Formats: sequence, C-alpha cells, structure tokens
Amino acid sequence: MIDKVVIANRGEIALRILRACRELGIKTVAVHSEADRDLKHVRLADESVCIGPAPSAQSYLNIPAIISAAEVTDATAIHPGYGFLSENADFAERVEDSGFIFIGPKSDSIRLMGDKVAAIEAMQKAGVPCVPGSDGALGSDAKTNIQTAKKIGYPIIIKAAGGGGGRGMRVVHSEAALLNAISMTKSEAGSAFGNDMVYMEKFLEHPRHVEIQVLSDGQGHAVHLGERDCSMQRRHQKVVEEAPAPGISEELRQKIGGRCVEACIQMGYRGAGTFEFLYENGEFYFIEMNTRVQVEHPVTEMVTGVDIVKEQLYIASGAPLRLTQDDIKMRGHAIECRINAEDAKTFMPSPGKVTAFHAPGGPGIRVESHIYAGYTVPPHYDSMIGKLIAHGDDRSIAIARMQGALSEMVIEGIKSNIDLQIDIMKDTAFKAGGADIHYLEKKLGLS
Repeated sequence: MIDKVVIANRGEIALRILRACRELGIKTVAVHSEADRDLKHVRLADESVCIGPAPSAQSYLNIPAIISAAEVTDATAIHPGYGFLSENADFAERVEDSGFIFIGPKSDSIRLMGDKVAAIEAMQKAGVPCVPGSDGALGSDAKTNIQTAKKIGYPIIIKAAGGGGGRGMRVVHSEAALLNAISMTKSEAGSAFGNDMVYMEKFLEHPRHVEIQVLSDGQGHAVHLGERDCSMQRRHQKVVEEAPAPGISEELRQKIGGRCVEACIQMGYRGAGTFEFLYENGEFYFIEMNTRVQVEHPVTEMVTGVDIVKEQLYIASGAPLRLTQDDIKMRGHAIECRINAEDAKTFMPSPGKVTAFHAPGGPGIRVESHIYAGYTVPPHYDSMIGKLIAHGDDRSIAIARMQGALSEMVIEGIKSNIDLQIDIMKDTAFKAGGADIHYLEKKLGLS
C-alpha cells in the first residue's frame, strides 16, 4: 500500500481524500496556496507545504511546485482530486516520470479521453452507443460539412474536440448558420484549448444527463457502480445529482454498464472514471468520459456501499480490483445538493467570513464540507463550499430527508444557494423524476 500521499487539491475533496487515507493508515501531505492556510484538511494533514500565491496558476496548477512538495516530504503518490490538474495528461506523465504514483489513469488514457473525437472513436470500437455525428473531426470543405449536417439532421451541435465543462460548443438550427458556427467554434476552441479541432453531433432537444461510474484496475478487471442522474443543471453546471437515475431498469443498467466495463478493459483503463451520456427516449448516447473522481461520487457510495476514493488508493497501489460485478448491489436512493457560496437568485459569488455554521444530521444524512465558523471563503476559487447528501429506502424518503436537512443547515456571514435547493426539492417536476437538462434553466427563467 502507498504510505504517503500528496493531496494536490483544496476544499471538500481534499478533506475527503485525507479521511480515506487515514482509514487506510496512509500519511498525508496537504499542499496549499497562501490563501488556503486555514483550510480544514491543511490543519489535519500530517504535513503541509505552501506551493504559491492565491491564483491557481501559481499554486494548484503549478506542476513543478507540486512535484517538489512530493520530493521534499518523501511522499510516494499524488492524488489530484477533481478539477485543477486531475485530467491533465502532462501532469500525470510528469508525476510518474518523477518516480511518484499518480492516483488516477495512465497519461495516455487521460489524453485519449481528453480528445473528444478520439474518445468517441474508442467508444464506438467498444460498442458504447454514441450520438449520431460526423464520426471524426470536421475538415475545411464546406460542401462536405453541409452534407454531413443534412445527413445527421438539424438541429446539430458543433463541439470542440478539446472542450469540456460546457465550453466550446454551439447549437445550429439551420444550414444558413452552419459554416459561420463552425468557423466561430474553431476559433474559440483554438484560443481556449490550444486545439481548434471541432466535430458535429445531432443536438438532442430534451435529453437527461445520466452517467455510469466505473472502477478498473488496468489488469483486465473492471466493474460499474450503476448510474447517476445529473440533469438538474444551470449553464452546463450540475446543481443536484442522484442515484439511481429515475426510470432506468435493472436490465438497461446492466446493459449500458456492461459496455462501459468492456470499454475500460479494452483501453487498459486504471482507476475511477465516469462515462457521461445523454439519455432520451430510452436510449443512451455517449458524450465524454471523466478520468477522475466526480464531485457527485457520494451518491453512488451511498447506494452501493463502495468507498470510491479508497478503491482509487488500492488500485494505484497496484492491487487487483477487490470487487466483482456480483458484489455491486443498489440499495435505496441518494440525492446530493451542491452548496455554493453564491446568491440563490443572481448566482453571484459570495466570498467572505463564515460567522456561523451548523451542519444538519439525522438518519441517512452526509455532509461533505471544509467550512467552519470563522473560516473565510476566498474569492479566488470555485464557489462550491460543500455537498449535502441524503439517502433513504426509496426516492421519496431521500427527498424528504434532504428537505429536512436543508432546512436545518445554517450558513451565516455569506450568502448560499440553500434556498434554491429547497425550492428544487419541493418542485413538482423534480419530485416526479425524469426532468431533462433544460428544465432548471427554464424554471429559473434563464432560457
């Protein structure tokens, strides 16, 4: 087993990794920016190293500083969490070239899945269903691109091969707008991602966002942990997630999950990963794979009993997968609400000092947060300050428990989106289950 891990992240995910390491007797090193000296995991870690000023580019994205921290503390591995460098293939490569274990996939897997065109090609080979599209990057021939769009059928969406997080995409409803849309997306992609390659897909008008969690050891063994529904979104950012997804049968779960498992084995994939799909009219369509632990991993842990972060650590240590598919049983229902330091109506970030904090409790309630009374939320990073998870024997109980937990949660001194989350839990369409990815924006009057 790995004996010392550098946690190359911040906030609640850094604390989550630290707790998993503690359970396994692994020592921890918290690397942090100058703005994050008072983070909870920094205080709790066995060692801590300041890696730079507050801006991410000078700290959490500073590869030499992170690797140096591993060297001076005699660590054996680096866990990137999510965000920041977690899906940076060059970082993974440099970590392993420096003699450390990267707790995640091999760099070639990250690189493959980071290129959306290459990822789609890999999924097609593995039999994973994909959205009808251009089956590769678009060339410069206007006639060919027009014919491709006609064959797919409007509306279509132009996507950047190197994009992600809702960036680098443009919906096109008519042939008249096609060529200009391609040109603009290519230009934006080149500036934002250093890669101007774009591709074309059918634009599904009322899909849900459903994803499959996998674990794979890179030694020919993989399992899926069922699916999550992440359709409650605002501007492509998830707000509420749940597992299992409403209306997905056990037969369909095993069918699509099995194809994801086969793709992992074919790729020699190592670690935790998530296959993201659009789901419409009973069909799954692959959109991308996230080669890291997800923000919403707790809902899967609650319904399966599998500690995903601990499994990451075992796999990175070189151990074969400890689970078989028969070991994975879905129990009850879990919902996660992301708690952000922002105005619930305007969504403007609200950094500042937390003057009071009370975490809710009760049966089936789990709180993942790094804040505490007296902590100052800095303005330099993502506004998420915690996650509230509720589990119950069925979906209605999980929703009722979440409503109670949200009403108990107290965060004073800064604004939060708790009121928005309470509103969603009471919403008739959410309670019914199966709302599409556009529902929340329409509810909020944003589309």
